[in-house]
Amino acid sequence: MLLEAPLLEAPLLEAPLLEAPLLEAKDVTVAYGGIGAVHGVSLAVAPGTITTVIGPNGAGKTSLLGALMGVVRSGGSVRFDGVEVAALPIEARVRMGLCLVPETRALFATMSVAENLELGFFRLRSLGRVERARAMDEVFALFPRLAERRRQAAGTLSGGERQMLAMGRALMARPRLLMLDEPSLGLAPLIVREIFAIIVRLRAAGSSILLVEQNARAALEVADTAYVLEGGLVTLSGPARKMAGDKRVVETYLGLAESET
Repeated sequence: MLLEAPLLEAPLLEAPLLEAPLLEAKDVTVAYGGIGAVHGVSLAVAPGTITTVIGPNGAGKTSLLGALMGVVRSGGSVRFDGVEVAALPIEARVRMGLCLVPETRALFATMSVAENLELGFFRLRSLGRVERARAMDEVFALFPRLAERRRQAAGTLSGGERQMLAMGRALMARPRLLMLDEPSLGLAPLIVREIFAIIVRLRAAGSSILLVEQNARAALEVADTAYVLEGGLVTLSGPARKMAGDKRVVETYLGLAESET
């Protein structure tokens, strides 16, 4: 969530607290036309932490996020803040504070930056204009480049700016859990580092984040907990720092990520 205090003044979290998971998925399955994409995946996201899911293209990462958000039909259990949400529609999950930034970014190209951000506040529209302006100011503090382009059409932004706008629009809803699908996709290395620095700042401000990412090196550098997804199955999980030193993870993913960054 976006906190009362300015993001720039929020202290860094040195270690995640041992609390009940904010999100807990058990035996989640997804299939398309009888072909399985996710096979009994279980994971948990602790409050105020970054949990990452890494893996190659076609591993089922996007399908997993779709199941958690309710975008795709799935089996298994999904509990959010202790409440079973697997049978709930997307709208109900959004009202509870789940928010997904898809890899497509799904912006309205002909609308301005400010108008796209205002759409993100729709869930909280009953709070009124003052709170909407406050939320937008917080987003602009986090993404100064968006403030400079607030009247510019979203379709004219660079790839990095579009990713910032997609994240900013999600944050306007003050989500309790922000789920990011491949935020580094198609971005230049310098922009990738900027995006991941912002993700770290969000955690420092108390946000809970589920980060799905093919750039394993960048993801493991910022995450608290990591899962490796291969062929729709979790093949490895644990503290991100420990995973970054795992021989198989290094050989399979970090060499590739290093060349990309």
